Amino acid sequence: MAMIDLGLSRLWEKRLEAGVTFVIAIVLALVAYRLTMLALRRFVDRTPSRADNVVVERIAAPMRWIFLAVALSMAARGVDLKPHAAALWQQIAGFVVPALVGWMVIATIRAVNDVVDLRYDVTVADNLKARRKRTRYAILTRIAVICVVFITLCMMLLSIPAIRTVGVTLMASAGLAGLAVGAAAQPALKNLIAGIQLAFTEPIRLDDVVIIEGEWGRIEEIRLTYVVVRIWDDRRLVVPVSKFLEDSFQNWTRSNAQLLGSVFIYVDPAADVARLRARAELIVRDNPRWDKRFWNLQVTDATPDAIQLRVLATAQDASIAFDLRCDIREGLMRYIATEMPEAIVRRRLVAEGFAHANDATPTGGVPR
Repeated sequence: MAMIDLGLSRLWEKRLEAGVTFVIAIVLALVAYRLTMLALRRFVDRTPSRADNVVVERIAAPMRWIFLAVALSMAARGVDLKPHAAALWQQIAGFVVPALVGWMVIATIRAVNDVVDLRYDVTVADNLKARRKRTRYAILTRIAVICVVFITLCMMLLSIPAIRTVGVTLMASAGLAGLAVGAAAQPALKNLIAGIQLAFTEPIRLDDVVIIEGEWGRIEEIRLTYVVVRIWDDRRLVVPVSKFLEDSFQNWTRSNAQLLGSVFIYVDPAADVARLRARAELIVRDNPRWDKRFWNLQVTDATPDAIQLRVLATAQDASIAFDLRCDIREGLMRYIATEMPEAIVRRRLVAEGFAHANDATPTGGVPR
């Protein structure tokens, strides 16, 4: 009985010793993490750029758990574990370590994308280069994250002896698996491949102004398989990526954001076009939305009842061009209504038969 009590006492002593060792390891890991993050934050706060601050904040969460994992691993080496406990610990480590490494890699990749978003501002006037960089890095970031997740899962499977063969097979036959999945999910893979192609061919970029499916809007978000277009009235149009590569669409900001807007006005054929041209020039030049590159007014069409006037004016981007066109149209219509009513379109009718009858009627007579 004394031997049993002595054995239980030693068992509890070992368990208590192991528990204290792990607790001390956790405390030391958290203290080391705090000191490391404090040093990093002080260092990056002294630099003029905000890019390093973004990187530090991104890797803060996975770094905490990496510190804990390293500390627990070192503590486990100094603790006398039973064979089954050691095997269980080894399996847990085989799962946790690849997951933490993959998490850190993903955080680093996303930190790089955040730095690109920070350095390339799309709110400036000439934002073509910024939109190009942000679009490409956004798509490549998503591709890299998918690859890291796939490799991480494979490494986690390799840590389990019972299914290690599954992990090796999954990594070795990724191409065959892709073909098998492709047969069942052809539309999804089609859009995925189109998303990768989109990153390099760049038919669209973030904040591009496009007309697709008869809707005018801006490219708000580009995913691997779909694109979100923000319509002018704040609706969202979700379009498969493949549609931008297979079908035609209008991109108003493909080379630059500047645009030439047009306004059509119909006036009477007897209207004084030179006077209207002078008024249009005054309206355009006094409008702050005009970027002072070009404007003109021309007669572009004529019918028996009216003539068509086209006013062209340039603006910095599509939104400003739309407002400028509305201002020009409103100004000209107000001027015609108040100052040139003779320019309002009229339909003329000549009653020749009635005129001949009046000519043939004697003075004072009644026409029959």
